[in-house]
Amino acid sequence: MLTRLANPGVFLRWSGVALPITAGLAAAVLAAGLGMGWFLAPADYQQGETVRIMFLHVPAAWLGLFFYGIMSASALGTLVWRHPLADVSQKAAAPIGAAFTLVCLVTGALWGKPMWGTYWVWDARLTSVLVLFLMYCGILALWRTFEDPGRAARAVSILTLVGSVNLPIIKYSVDWWNTLHQPASVFRLDGPTIHPSMLYPLLVTALGFTLLGLALHLSGMRTEILRRRVRSLSILEAERLDLQEA
Repeated sequence: MLTRLANPGVFLRWSGVALPITAGLAAAVLAAGLGMGWFLAPADYQQGETVRIMFLHVPAAWLGLFFYGIMSASALGTLVWRHPLADVSQKAAAPIGAAFTLVCLVTGALWGKPMWGTYWVWDARLTSVLVLFLMYCGILALWRTFEDPGRAARAVSILTLVGSVNLPIIKYSVDWWNTLHQPASVFRLDGPTIHPSMLYPLLVTALGFTLLGLALHLSGMRTEILRRRVRSLSILEAERLDLQEA
């Protein structure tokens, strides 16, 4: 299966079918989740209406980590298995993960002002997420440093795997250090601590954002494959013209 999907032509065919379906599902599920979060979920007894920022902040945080995980797996695919589409996946995932991480930071700051009295503190969780965003920015910049996609993919893969050390730090920072950020309240061994009236809208919204991210990822991979085809054709045309002039 993976061998067949390694063919860019095969990928373009099946992703052309999957993309509109995924995008349509993302729109429907996201609308349902945000509607549940904004209109059906109750206000928190301590945070009031400010708690509704959670329905943007938490899914964005999850997806910032999720897409860096995709990039790390793709980096292994590039360096170890030499999968032809691994670096395409990695390049397409980087701006999406960076965008979700930025949304996480901005919405967290908007929540922090009324709750903590400040937009930013050098908390372990906040600082490690900021490092994640800077890693995304560095990876995006490194992609533009090399003209050859193959050389760029190898350099980016090494940097991505180095940066993956930050993922468990983000996850467990609230457990390892005494932080202002609240500990995990959804994925816990003893079960979620959020009331179902808020938990279900959060999970539906997270699913909608995940489908949106996957749709953007498929679209980005398709665009990158077509861009590389145009680049190859341009190089061949340039070589043909050089031969004619010679």
